Amino acid sequence: MNWDDVRVFLAVARAGQILAASRRLGLNHATVGRRLDALEDALGVKLFDRRPTGCEVTREGAGFLAAAERMEAEMQGARAALEGAEAHLSGTVRIGAPDGFGTAFLAPRLGSLAERHPGLTIQLVPVPRAFSLSRREADIAITVERPAQGRLVARRLVSYALGLYGAASYLDRFGRPSSVEDLKRHRLVGHVDDLVYSSSLHYTGEMAPDWQSRFEISSALGQTEAVAAGAGIGILHGFIAAGRPGLERVLPERTIRRDYWLVTHETAREMSRIRAVADFIAETVQREKAIFG
Repeated sequence: MNWDDVRVFLAVARAGQILAASRRLGLNHATVGRRLDALEDALGVKLFDRRPTGCEVTREGAGFLAAAERMEAEMQGARAALEGAEAHLSGTVRIGAPDGFGTAFLAPRLGSLAERHPGLTIQLVPVPRAFSLSRREADIAITVERPAQGRLVARRLVSYALGLYGAASYLDRFGRPSSVEDLKRHRLVGHVDDLVYSSSLHYTGEMAPDWQSRFEISSALGQTEAVAAGAGIGILHGFIAAGRPGLERVLPERTIRRDYWLVTHETAREMSRIRAVADFIAETVQREKAIFG
């Protein structure tokens, strides 16, 4: 059995499509198909039902998937041992993170890690969505909920605060609310409900039971920009809003708290380059945790 064929099998199983797997592997579509054919011939079983819409793992394929992931873990463990013997780290580590944390906090700080390990390529994907570590969409994911299932390893990074903010220009014009009831008389900036990727981010009801947004934006940074420009009052991350001149906290007794979690796949946690990046993120957050409120 050829390990490269097994690697192709894993990529197709995770992507659900030969074309998507070929792009991820840097191989052409035909090569991926031939590798799958070779593996199925070697094993004497059909691993996928191949359809125009994608590839579905068969019952035999699902059984082989568990064995293939164990093989992958062994290969990664061996690679980690070799990396540990080297004087420097190399390779690529991709970090998936919510847009606020990824852009406002991580992006300005990852440069020092890149300088420390010049052989590393660090990819930061700060977008408001969930990342699948099992499908290798990222090596490290920052999440707002602890994952409840999957072969994942999670550690709590920090608790962060959200509060009500408005631009001084807006508040001077329309007044400063003195109660939650007063919010009904203001323009409110909120999220787009059907694009919220985690139930813990449906927090407008916690801030005001009958919250009605007049301006809805799907990203935390977008909401911050809109509020800072005077579009209305919004629920913003305190560590982001604190760095924006002209923003004022309103109804400071109204505070929501959430947690950030650092998550890796159990087959990747012993790889030295991933461990180094994860430790850097955790240590940086711990050193600056006061800004999270």
